[in-house]
Parts: sequence; structure tokens; C-alpha cells
Amino acid sequence: MTSPFIGQPGEAMPRPGGGAPAGGGAPAFAVVVVDADQAARSRLAMQLGQGVTPFGSLNELAARLTGQPVVMVLGPSFNDPDQLAIAEQLISARREVGAIMVATELTTDLLQKALRAGVKDVLQLPVDSGQLVDAVRRVAASLQPSSPPAVAGGQAAGPEVDGGAGKLITVFSTKGGAGKSVIATNLAVTMAMRAKKRGDKPVVLVDADLQFGDIAVMLKLSPQHTIVQAVSALDRLDANLMQNLLIEHEPSGLLVLPAPLEPAFADQIGAEDVRRIIDVLRSFCSLVVVDTPAYFNDVVLTLIEDSDDVLLVAGMDIPNIKNVKIGLQTLKLLGTPTEKLRLILNRADSKVRLDVTEVERTLGVKADSRIPSDVVVPQAVNKGAAVVIDAPKSGVSKAIEELADQFSPAPAGRKKK
Repeated sequence: MTSPFIGQPGEAMPRPGGGAPAGGGAPAFAVVVVDADQAARSRLAMQLGQGVTPFGSLNELAARLTGQPVVMVLGPSFNDPDQLAIAEQLISARREVGAIMVATELTTDLLQKALRAGVKDVLQLPVDSGQLVDAVRRVAASLQPSSPPAVAGGQAAGPEVDGGAGKLITVFSTKGGAGKSVIATNLAVTMAMRAKKRGDKPVVLVDADLQFGDIAVMLKLSPQHTIVQAVSALDRLDANLMQNLLIEHEPSGLLVLPAPLEPAFADQIGAEDVRRIIDVLRSFCSLVVVDTPAYFNDVVLTLIEDSDDVLLVAGMDIPNIKNVKIGLQTLKLLGTPTEKLRLILNRADSKVRLDVTEVERTLGVKADSRIPSDVVVPQAVNKGAAVVIDAPKSGVSKAIEELADQFSPAPAGRKKK
């Protein structure tokens, strides 16, 4: 059998798990068609030519991935949001897999959802065979092989489709000075130390305050690379390259992707750039924590949309509470699920004649965490240290530990009141 997709004419189409083609050399890439409907996948396979492997589900495909580059053509069944979500998990977990989707009807909404899921191109039925072949070639050119995970007995196995991607927590405030960056930094440090103790995948903190991010200063880091370098390398960005761009906070093991060193660089970074970077980070980290600017923009809205949890930080003053209320109303209008919003009241015990219960009633949301006011916070910030490390017995550190418990249980040995 011959295939039109391999760089050298006459080579047989490699199949997942099938090894090298009959000529002896390493295969360039494989092409597969995935759809639950047999007739649909058969038609697409016929259009693509010989050597294409059909699969009825992504689980079947995942079980045969070996690290060899694979272009998967997703049939019309993946126009369904649930099926597209499953495809997104596989795409984000395996850098050697690229996807094209065939749509029964190509709408703007479907196109946006597909691109956000990591699909490289969307074509509408009836699709021209030449157009489909060209799309496959374009996607294949962007793929890189990866090492397959080892399993017992020395056999290589593909990942479970529903596993692997780390959680995303975005820390946001509608007003500067609320303590958002302090909470994001100390929560990330706490979670990183827990992951390190358990031997879990690392935790990463991303500074998405692209104009005036302070994370590197607050942790006394001297980064050689920032998010600017990650954006510059988007066309070849994978887990290995990303790890080289991160800087480690050695006391905790936290990985950090700092903000640009100059505010002018912020204009070069778009929402989709940040989304792609976060997807790569989630492929090898157990948790991604993102600090954001104190205002809505495309980057912030994209992060909130993609997040598993959003921590909305509020200070104990009238302007802060007013802005948080407006922020909550805005998020509701945008359709943000209320169950992933968590209200964090910072300096909750400040004697400013504002009662916490009254604040909760005004906002219509009960606080998920109350962080007390303590002089150890500015002291730690001025030293370039995390409060949870510099003053672990303080009330602030204990409150951060309890906040972390909402996302990951405390490791054995830490006593809780």
C-alpha cells in the first residue's frame, strides 16, 4: 500500500503501533479517522486513500499510541460538545497528536469551540479530497514524536483519555491592592510543597499580569526567561521546551513562568497565546495557578472560562466590595458557572467597621476563605519570601493552608485545628 501523506513517495502509511513502513526507515506520521458512525469514518478513510486506520472511539486510538506523530481526522460525531471535550483531553495530553475535524455544518460557535479544544482545522461536509489531504499535511508538519509511557512488561501504552491534564486555578480581583498576588503566590507555594512531599507532578505559577506582574520579585527570583519567550516559541512549544523556560522556587519546588520584564511586551501576547501555554503546562503539571491583572480583558476572560476554579479576592473596604459586586454581575452575564467561583475575603479581621456577614449579604456570596490581617505579610513580601515559609505559624499561613485543603488534602503529619 502507498500513502500520499509520507514525505517520500511510495512509503506505506504507518499505523499506530505498527512500526516502520515496508521500506525500513522511520515513519513520518500516521493518519487515522475517528468516528462512532462506521459509514462516516469509512467515507473519510476512502477519501484519504490507502494506509489510513479507522477507529470507532478515541479510547481505541489512545491505547495504540506509541509516541509516533499521528494526524487524526475527527468525524461529524465530534461536533457534539461532550465528544469534543474528550478529544481536547487527548490532544492536550499527547503532543504528537494533531487533529482536524469535519463538521456537518460549520458555524462560528463550533469553529471557536473546536479551535479552543486544540483542533487545528475544521472542514465542512461535503469536503473535497484534495482539501482534506492538504489539511492533513499542514497538521503533520507541526507534530513532533514523543516518548511513549512505559508499562509493566516493557510494552508501550497510550494514555487514558480522561486523565492527565492538571487543574487550572485563576486568582482574580476587580481592584488593585486586594492582596491577589500574595494569595496566588502563597497558595501556589503551599500546593507545590504538598505535591513535592507526595511525589506528585509539579505545580506551576503563571504571572498573567502582563504589564506589572510582581511574582518574580515577591519570590526573589531572577528569571532568564518569561512568558514572552513562550509566546515566541508557540509554533514548536511542547512540555520539554516549556520546562526549560520555567524558573524554580527552590524552597518549595514551585515552577514559575514570570510576566514580561517590560510593560510594552504585553501587547504582543493574546488570549489564545496564553491558552496554548496553559494547555502545555497542564500536560505535565498537576496544578496551574494563574495570577491576573485587576481588570477584565481578553486574557482574563479566557482564563476564567478555562479554569476549574476562580478565586475572587476582595478587600475589606467599600470601593473593593463595590467592584467585586460589579465583577460578579459581569461574570454572571458572561455565563460563568457560579459553582467554580470562590470568594476570598482578605484582611477579613480588619477593624474597619465592616462586618463580614454584611459583606457576604451585599455580594450574595458566602466567603469560601477568610484571610486575616497580619504584619508578617508585608515583612515577607519585602524579604522576597512566601509567608507560608517565612512565618508558617502565623494566622495568614494557617488560613492559606485551609484554603489549599479545598483543592488538595493536607499531607499526613500536618495537624489541623
